[in-house]
Amino acid sequence: MPFDSRSSRTADFPPPRYRLHALPLLLATACFCAALTPSLVPRDPVLQGLLGGIVAVIGYEIGNQIRRLWNFLELPHLGAGAALLVRRAAYGLCLIAILYCLYRAADWQNATRAVMELEPVRTGHPLTVAGFGLGSFLLLWGLCRLLGAAFDVLQRLLRAVVPPRVGAVLTLLLLGYLVWSVTSGVLVARAFQAADASFEAADLLIEPSTPQPTDPGKTGSAASLLNWEELGRRGREFVATAPTAEEIAAFTGGPALEPVRVYVGRRAADTAQARAEIALRELIRQGGFDRSTLVVMVPTGTGWMDPGAHDTLDFMLGGDVATVSVQYSYLTSALSLLSNPEYGVDQARALFETIYDYWTGLPKDSRPRFYVHGLSQGAFNSQSTLPILDLLADPIDGALWAGSPFLSPLWQFVRDDRVPGSPAWRPTFGNSSLVRVMTQNGAMNEIDAPWGPMRFVFLHYGSDPIVAFSFRTAYEKPDWMNAPRAPDVAPEFRWYPLVTMFQLALDMAIALDVEGYGHLYIARDYVDAWAELLAPEGWTDGRADALKALMAARGSAL
Repeated sequence: MPFDSRSSRTADFPPPRYRLHALPLLLATACFCAALTPSLVPRDPVLQGLLGGIVAVIGYEIGNQIRRLWNFLELPHLGAGAALLVRRAAYGLCLIAILYCLYRAADWQNATRAVMELEPVRTGHPLTVAGFGLGSFLLLWGLCRLLGAAFDVLQRLLRAVVPPRVGAVLTLLLLGYLVWSVTSGVLVARAFQAADASFEAADLLIEPSTPQPTDPGKTGSAASLLNWEELGRRGREFVATAPTAEEIAAFTGGPALEPVRVYVGRRAADTAQARAEIALRELIRQGGFDRSTLVVMVPTGTGWMDPGAHDTLDFMLGGDVATVSVQYSYLTSALSLLSNPEYGVDQARALFETIYDYWTGLPKDSRPRFYVHGLSQGAFNSQSTLPILDLLADPIDGALWAGSPFLSPLWQFVRDDRVPGSPAWRPTFGNSSLVRVMTQNGAMNEIDAPWGPMRFVFLHYGSDPIVAFSFRTAYEKPDWMNAPRAPDVAPEFRWYPLVTMFQLALDMAIALDVEGYGHLYIARDYVDAWAELLAPEGWTDGRADALKALMAARGSAL
């Protein structure tokens, strides 16, 4: 028998009213103001406004749900006169707070810019921040009102067949599933497909500035196992821009070799294992295992590898080095992690295991030193697949990971299990014989213990939001905000529940804006990190300074 549709409405959530209520507006204002305070990376006024509007809507909806729950529980309300007075006072307080925070916006931005040695801004562009903040707030607030209206319609329809409270729960589940299925199952999938096609088209582009090598010993030459077109845009750049033996000799002041660079594009084979086997055969063909040093590099999502890392390595070792890498995606690191994270992990595992299995079969007294390297998603993929316990029988020489994303397993372990008293942004792990962490200011801690058989070096900037982010910052102050802070993190940066997480999320999107800070790692800091890892013979501070000057003159391509 159907339930009586005239049953008490007290079991329903009250329908949303299309006006700004006091408590939600106060929470929205608090969130907006907190979003204008310093974070890890400087922001322009447009992004500042958008961030403020987004977190303001979230604050408003939290307050709105508290208000609706209060009504649902039939708790007492203020009288009409008192409610009006409170509402007007809230409006005035919110206006004053917003005007004050807009006035302070420039000072807060300059606090972040100061630690990055950037010129201060003269104005926080309050009208731009306010305009984009208000626009994004009203747009999202309106969407929330539409969802609320849909909730009420579905709830009334279900009231005829189920009890009111059951109808409220079913309505919430149905709407949640509908929103999730549309955004993740349709919109996101279509967006990833379009992005993948766009990035693949860019990967196919062959620039006139990167001609096919004529040297038969080079990857992509006529004698190579790989076609020049199959290397992809980033692979062709990697091979074509390698420093020559003459350039390296001019730096070392003695004989030098042409560095071996092997790169396999995603189109070279259909599977990760097949691409790894091609890389091994090409590495053997070029005599890579005859060099003193072998480096397995895992690229970022698009297949790009930082010239500041591998060019530095070539000069430091006099060209006596072989570097091998395989592309696993056309998308950027962020999109690749969101769409098909298993691609990068599978490719990194296949490449390492294939090269390592061959290397272990070589005579120990004549095989090259073996290292792995990865930047950003490359660091994540490398750490996710390095079988450390299996390596104990025949260990590699070490690894250099730069900008390890916050989900990277080894970085999480080192940070969370650090020696008590060491900062989270530069943790000391164990007796420092296996792991050491460096920043743009060097190791910054005195280490007396010698290195063990393997050396793992993490290069991280304190201001890198991709390293520092955590979902826990929504409800818990992160350890890296405690004293002492990293030199490139503003002392004025404060933790606010929920807001700080969104600040860091936006920082991740603009983390490549400032060289030497955020997520933009530069050759100067790779020099010190590689020197710590490789301990090159005869290396001095003077040689390091000379190489840093040389790399600055060469520039770097993103």
